[in-house]
Amino acid sequence: MLLEWFHNVDPSEVWQATQDTLTMLWKSTLFTVLLGLPVGILLFMTSKGQILQNKLTYTLLSIVVNILRSIPFVILMILVMPFTKALVGTSIGVEGSIPPLVIAAAPFFARLVETALREVDKGVIEAAKAMGASNWQIVWKVLLPESRPSLIAGITITTVTLVSYTAMSGVIGGGGLGDLAIRYGYQRFMLDVMVVTVVILIILVQLLQTLGDRLVIRFSRK
Repeated sequence: MLLEWFHNVDPSEVWQATQDTLTMLWKSTLFTVLLGLPVGILLFMTSKGQILQNKLTYTLLSIVVNILRSIPFVILMILVMPFTKALVGTSIGVEGSIPPLVIAAAPFFARLVETALREVDKGVIEAAKAMGASNWQIVWKVLLPESRPSLIAGITITTVTLVSYTAMSGVIGGGGLGDLAIRYGYQRFMLDVMVVTVVILIILVQLLQTLGDRLVIRFSRK
């Protein structure tokens, strides 16, 4: 019965698409964190009342972050195609999808980092300053450890968001489950292929969210 319902589904092709999605996901998440974390720290440090308060720097950086966050991902992919091709040699496929994924997600994650750091008790920061800690030490010894649960939650939210972005990258031939769903599920009206890809994406999101929640609970314990 199941074979009759899903007769258009090629397990090998679905497996390859799943692998492509996972590749896009872990690479884009890694570069998003590497880029978004320092941007978020800088946003926090230069904001009003913080140790590197600088209105001009904060305003300019905030504007750039807000602009990138406001552009719909599908449009952003098209806009950065020349940059993507210059950077990785192609604007399609798995490798061609990673730069726009990072450009879209890094500003989002940077805001989550800024919010997480704002939750740190100012008294802890003041105590570190009173003991002669440098700005670098305050960041790495105080801010990041104290905000670790919130940062992990932010990474989880960003990763889940990237799952949907990887699916949307299929619109421009980005590969992965999104590309499979569009080529077969949408263009060829193969509903069974569409259902399988959606189910896999749902399972992936559930696993990522569960893992993230458990890590938050673990690192929240005093």
